[in-house]
Amino acid sequence: MTETGITPNIMTVQQRLQGLYLITDETLTPGDKLASCVRQSILGGCRILQYRDKGSRPDARRQQSRLLQTLCRKNNVTFIINDDINLACEIGADGIHLGRQDLDPKAARRQAGADTIIGVSCYNNLDRAIDAERHGADYVAFGSFFPSAIKPDAVHAEINLLVQARQRLTIPIVAIGGITRVNGKELVDAGADMLAVISAVFGQNNVKSAATGFQPLFTRPNGHGS
Repeated sequence: MTETGITPNIMTVQQRLQGLYLITDETLTPGDKLASCVRQSILGGCRILQYRDKGSRPDARRQQSRLLQTLCRKNNVTFIINDDINLACEIGADGIHLGRQDLDPKAARRQAGADTIIGVSCYNNLDRAIDAERHGADYVAFGSFFPSAIKPDAVHAEINLLVQARQRLTIPIVAIGGITRVNGKELVDAGADMLAVISAVFGQNNVKSAATGFQPLFTRPNGHGS
């Protein structure tokens, strides 16, 4: 039994890639608060956690990622490393998330192995997503759908892109960018399997409650979401 009361079980990749997808942030989840924030988010229903840290020293990133991986494994949460495939392979993370300047999915698969989950940022580009799926990506991410304080200059994506992607892709889809529990519903309804969130959970006083507030968004009749 886990901290969240969930009995661990064997899930397919598709089943694991559903629901609230949280991303750490060096400002909102600094090192001294990182574990506590993540633990509370897991209690609130986080299903996927991405560790993203662009500024810390390698040894600190290694220590933090191992700590988060332990928390995630105890609670049946999928643990993803942002950008750093060497770190992901070293600690045996569940997956790696690739951006525009990173390896292509095929090269990442060769390095990380068949069982590693590979996600690819596709911004507002459906063709990039189709190509990513063709080359072995397990999920793709689109956005920013709404203005984001974390990435104010991010490329804007229209919500209809999710509808088009749902028709063309078979792998799970992440929506990202300024998402809250108020505006997130239309993204799930349009085809997003996961909502990637930073500020709307980790920027709140009560992280657990903020994460819990997203859970009703993932119950819908068309079969996507939790």
